[in-house]
Amino acid sequence: MVMKSRHMSRFRLLLMGACTAAVLTACSPDVSSEGPPGASTPSAAASQSASALPATPTPAPFRYPLTGLGSQTEMLTRPYMVMVENAPQARPQSGLQQADIVFEILAEGEITRFVSVFQSQPAEIIGPVRSIRPYFVELGEMLDAVIVHAGWSQDAMNLLQSHKLNHLDQVYGDHAFYWRASDRKAPHNLYTSTAKIAEGAEARKFRKEWKQKGLLFAAKPSSSPAASGSAGTTAPATHVQIPYIRGYVVSYDYDTSKEAYLRSMDGQPHADKETGVQLHTRNLLVLEAKHAVLDKEGRRSVDVTGPGKGTLIQEGKALDVTWQQKDGMLRVYADSKEVPLLPGNTWVQVVPEGTALQME
Repeated sequence: MVMKSRHMSRFRLLLMGACTAAVLTACSPDVSSEGPPGASTPSAAASQSASALPATPTPAPFRYPLTGLGSQTEMLTRPYMVMVENAPQARPQSGLQQADIVFEILAEGEITRFVSVFQSQPAEIIGPVRSIRPYFVELGEMLDAVIVHAGWSQDAMNLLQSHKLNHLDQVYGDHAFYWRASDRKAPHNLYTSTAKIAEGAEARKFRKEWKQKGLLFAAKPSSSPAASGSAGTTAPATHVQIPYIRGYVVSYDYDTSKEAYLRSMDGQPHADKETGVQLHTRNLLVLEAKHAVLDKEGRRSVDVTGPGKGTLIQEGKALDVTWQQKDGMLRVYADSKEVPLLPGNTWVQVVPEGTALQME
C-alpha cells in the first residue's frame, strides 16, 4: 500500500507539473523563429484547414494592350507588323498563332494576305514574308508598328516614304534580318522572327517607345457583351463560313473546351507549320469594307478606316456591330457604345461590302 501511495503521489506531481507547463505555455508570448514576440501561431487544425483552401491568384498588375491578358510588366514597346503570304504554296504558315492580332485581307490575284501583329509574345519563325500594299501600310501606321515586308507596290513605297514610317524591307537593304528556308521554293520560303526584327530595329535606330493606345477588353475572361447579348441582339455562331473569292473559303468552328474558334481553309484545318496545332482565336471580327480594283494586275484599294458594318463573333454568338478607326485603333460599336473584346488573340476578316456570312 505504501508503495502504491508513493506511485500515486509521484503521478499527481507529474500531472500538476504538466498542467502548470501547459498554462505557462498558453500564457507566455510566442518566441518561435516564425515571427516576432507576440505573433500568434495557428493551431495544427487551423493550419491544415488553411492549406486545404485553394490559393487566391494575385491579379497581374498590367495588361497587354493588344490581347488584354495579364502581364507582370507594362508593355511600352512598339509592335511588329509582318506581311505573311497565303497562297497555297505558302501553307501552312509559321508564327501566326503567336500574333496578338491577325488581319486577313484581299490582295491582287484574287488571293488573301495576312497582316500579323506581334507584341505580347515572341515568335521564332514567322512567314513566308511577302510584299506590302498601301492599305496594309495604313494599318501599320495606325498601330504605330515596325512594318516588316519583302517588296512593295510603288503606291505603298510612296506612302512609307512620305509618312516616314519605320520598316524593314528584305528586298532592298534589310536581308540580314530574314532567311530563306530550304524546304520550299522562292518566293514562298522567306522567314523572319521577332528576335531578328528587334535586331533590325536596333540597327536602323527605330524609335522603341509605343505611341499608341490598346484595345478595349472585357473586365473578366467571359464577360463579353456579344456572348451575353447585353449589347444587342445576337445570333448563334458556332460555325462561321466566310466566302472569299476563287475558293478562298475560310471557316471557324467554336470549340467549347478551348473557348476559341478553330480556323479552317477550304474545309481543311489550318495549322501552324512548326507545331501542327490548328490556328484558333478568342475573338473573331468580320468587317465589311469598300473594295476597288485599280489596274489590270488586280491591285486594290481597301478602306481600312471605316466606318462600316461588321460582325463580332465570340463564345458561339454573333453580334451586329459598326466599326471605324478611332484613336488609332479599329474599334467596334453596338448601340453607339464600344464593345469590348475578350482577353486573348483576335482575327479580323476584312471582306467586301455585302459579303454574306454563313452562320449556324
